Amino acid sequence: MNIPNDLKYTETHEWVRIEGDVATVGVTDHAQAELTDVVFVDLPQIGKKLKRKEPVAVIESVKAASDIYTPVSGEVIETNASVKDKPSLVNAAPYTEGWLFKLKMTETQDMQSLLTAESYKNLLGG
Repeated sequence: MNIPNDLKYTETHEWVRIEGDVATVGVTDHAQAELTDVVFVDLPQIGKKLKRKEPVAVIESVKAASDIYTPVSGEVIETNASVKDKPSLVNAAPYTEGWLFKLKMTETQDMQSLLTAESYKNLLGG
């Protein structure tokens, strides 16, 4: 299972890459494996203001539909149009081309609630 050390994680299997006050969000390798073949991604609107742990997107697979929760509070500044056109990117490259959206963070203390790679691995029982 791929759990990059340079990212932060949530208990609901989202990953976060923090660059300054911008958070890029996607689903973990574990999440995409559990979902199996992703067939549709519904992303938030640019400009939408979100609070940490708020449902923000939906990923549908051949198996189920899953809500995606925002790991930090902020405003959506970008979405990944590529995953709308090719949802399988979430499966093929969850940490690179398969990212979902970017937020301009408004509550920097939200980062304290995120898991390290080690903590996330322990959550998964590894």
